[in-house]
Amino acid sequence: LFSFKLSYYNEYKSYLRSKMTQAIAKKVKIEQATKDKDVEMKEETPEKSQSEIDSLNFEDIKEQIAIMEKSLINKEPRFVSRVLRQLSATRKKLNSNVLHQVIKAFMSDSYDIKLELLNLFPTTEAKDDKPIPKSFLSEVYIHLLCVIHLLDSNRLENALTCSQALINKVMTINKPTLFVLAAKCFFYYCRAYELSSRLHEVRTVLHSRLRTSTLRHDSEGQAVLLNLLLRNYIHYNLFDQAEKLISKTSFPENANNNESARYLFYIGKIKAIQLDYSEAFKNLNQAIRKAPQNAAIGFKQAATKLLVVVQLLLGEVPERQMFREAHLRLPLQPYLQLTQAVLAGDLSKFSHVIEDYAEKFQKEGTLTLINRLRHNVIKTGIKSIALSYSRISLVDIAHKLQLDSPEDAEYIIAKAIKDGVIEATIDHVQGYVQSRDSADVYSTSDPLKAYHDRIRFCLDIHNQSIKAMRFPPKSYNDNLEDAQKQREREQQDLEYAKEIAEEDDDSLL
Repeated sequence: LFSFKLSYYNEYKSYLRSKMTQAIAKKVKIEQATKDKDVEMKEETPEKSQSEIDSLNFEDIKEQIAIMEKSLINKEPRFVSRVLRQLSATRKKLNSNVLHQVIKAFMSDSYDIKLELLNLFPTTEAKDDKPIPKSFLSEVYIHLLCVIHLLDSNRLENALTCSQALINKVMTINKPTLFVLAAKCFFYYCRAYELSSRLHEVRTVLHSRLRTSTLRHDSEGQAVLLNLLLRNYIHYNLFDQAEKLISKTSFPENANNNESARYLFYIGKIKAIQLDYSEAFKNLNQAIRKAPQNAAIGFKQAATKLLVVVQLLLGEVPERQMFREAHLRLPLQPYLQLTQAVLAGDLSKFSHVIEDYAEKFQKEGTLTLINRLRHNVIKTGIKSIALSYSRISLVDIAHKLQLDSPEDAEYIIAKAIKDGVIEATIDHVQGYVQSRDSADVYSTSDPLKAYHDRIRFCLDIHNQSIKAMRFPPKSYNDNLEDAQKQREREQQDLEYAKEIAEEDDDSLL
């Protein structure tokens, strides 16, 4: 019986093995056939011609214009914001043929510069279709697309003329649905003048529009125009005027995160130039936190570079992890060398880094701040000397710090002792420095200040997070009664109940 069961088990096992082999072979055969079919389909799929691609792009813009019209009908600016969020993808699809078709199809003949725009974008596929008249919102959007394509094509003179006509058109319309689109128009208007090295010419227009936006409670326009004015002042190194603008205006709290991040970055740069490094550090940190996580790489690189320099000026050490991030590793390489030179207190290495990357630092606008780091390098060198030697001559200090003379070393050491950088005394007669025993840091107010800074940092994060949260509109309050009305209604119900009770008593009697 046992041998019979064993043979039956072996036969069943071989049967299952054969079935499994057949199933695997069948699966491999099906996968191979699917791959061959995919290859054949890929080979058979013809490439689309340029006219077909243009037609598809035209249909995409047509859908965006339909959303614009929906925004105007429903009086909902969020539909305009949805279209503008796709602007970076839309601008890659633009060419002369597509813009010519869009202008001819959706711009009314009464639009001021329709003929000029058609001449700017000639086409080989002319159609004699009659235009479908659209609202002012769609026409302004089409005009904006024309300005963007001219800027991308580096046709700056045409872009200047076209953007000026666009701004003239926008400033004659006072509709809340246009506020978001108008802010974007002013951004590209300033961009055209900036690329043409004529940015100073738009300052009066921006101030006038900022005043108008404030009176109209246009928060999006206020945020964009404030950033454009700050960028204008910083471009020409007018930091005092930028500071006055900040002190006399208030940034709208309900502005989007991108504009808030730009505003904080500009404030951080202004404060750094004005020697307020603590405030600059706080604003730059907030700007990086508010920036998009998976986009705006260039903005985060610029903000991080400035943040590293400000941290070094504060006497702090930037985190090593900051230099290891994928999108920051190469751009921050000069700043890593700079940090290493400052931490080592090596004045020679610091000078070599500045010489090697002076042009890069100048282009990024950080050279002025980096030159201030020379004093920090000397202070770090003095600290390391004070820790290493209990007594050292001024001649040796001048040699180690690569100073011109022992007199310079004596002046710098005296300044460091006065500022509390080191605990030491100078013997002016014999020309040496005598270090004292290091004091207990916990007997000073430094730990209290450190805890205060950390708590303030956490509270700032909490406050910013609360402000960034979105809440539903308070429409649910419309159906609720206030306390006074509720008391009156309850009193009336009580009196009515008493009357009914009295009537019942009378009827009983």
